[in-house]
Amino acid sequence: MSRTSHRAALHFGVPALVAAALTACGGGGGDPGVPINTMGTLRVSLTDAPACGFDHVYVTVEKVRVHSNASAESNDAGWTDITLATPQRIDLLSLSNGAMTTLGQAQLPAGTYQQLRLVLLANTAANPLANSVVVTGGGEQAVDTPSAMQSGLKLNAGMTVESSKVADFAIDFDACKSFVRAGNSGKVLLKPVLALIPLISDAGQRVTGYVDPALANGGATVSVQAAGVPVRATPTDATGKFVLYPVPAGTYDLVVTANGRANAVVTSVPVTTTAYTNIGSDAVRLVPPASPASALVSGTVKLAGSTANTEGSVRALQTLTGGPTVEVGYANADSVSGAYSVRLPLAAPVATPYVANATAFAWTGVPADAAKYRFEARAVGATPKTQDLTLTGDALLDFSF
Repeated sequence: MSRTSHRAALHFGVPALVAAALTACGGGGGDPGVPINTMGTLRVSLTDAPACGFDHVYVTVEKVRVHSNASAESNDAGWTDITLATPQRIDLLSLSNGAMTTLGQAQLPAGTYQQLRLVLLANTAANPLANSVVVTGGGEQAVDTPSAMQSGLKLNAGMTVESSKVADFAIDFDACKSFVRAGNSGKVLLKPVLALIPLISDAGQRVTGYVDPALANGGATVSVQAAGVPVRATPTDATGKFVLYPVPAGTYDLVVTANGRANAVVTSVPVTTTAYTNIGSDAVRLVPPASPASALVSGTVKLAGSTANTEGSVRALQTLTGGPTVEVGYANADSVSGAYSVRLPLAAPVATPYVANATAFAWTGVPADAAKYRFEARAVGATPKTQDLTLTGDALLDFSF
């Protein structure tokens, strides 16, 4: 079979795994009654975004399932499984900064597959930490997983597998948004936030660069955003380097956020499938200006008068004069108390347009934009709400749905 790939990645924030032996089963995968020239190959990988307040986030992957029908139930016929020979326990936080791990591949009839399920091994008495977290400053603890997890974490897919070709996809498992604290119980709940990204080419879909060495080793978060929505995000490595991959081809705003620094934006960053996009170099780094003052915005999210089980979240947006609007903060609401908090700089945000082979970054700041934010809150089943604030210090902001 030709190895020509229409690549797509499943990213799930995990360090590159040692390749595991994988087998395909079910749903017509390798069906001897299907002519070989109508078969294609689906390959799936896992990657991750930054985590909020965790040093490690472990999941144990058992298999990946795909189906052509978006409404198919787990016991219906027609599934193709990519089953790991041995379930793999993966630290999602090792899969940031461009890293990903291949979960496996399966041969299946060419066509479009509308549903994907990531199946995790359940925590049991024999294996109580199959899925667990290490909270910053604390120890390792098991994660409470939804009962539906046993049938797989569901993704709407829309994956096209062409005859005699390999379709590559990455699952992005957003660790920051997927793990939620539960009040004073000490429990952490899994509320999965997954995305599916096609991998088109190894030659591109990457944005690389360097930040101030003082922000290295996770001191800053770097993201590429479209219309104020992060598409990929990562901390930096120990040298201050960042790699955002995979990123679908397009034009984005690159956003750098860090404690003690102004929010910084590089506008109109191009991403192609044929070349890397380099933001400066080791010698030409992104150095956001200092913001000596910051404010903590905190409050609760309520749904029908209750703070429990709202599946709430709050994100902070900042609009620069003349555009763009970017996300500069995010927090899940506690699943019991509904509490959230976001710390934000009071200094004016700064921006500079993307320039290929830049030899310096000249930031433009607008004092009129300083400390101005829009907060957008969400709760399950409810229409999002927004509130504009100009911060002069810490503030309380509650949302009721």
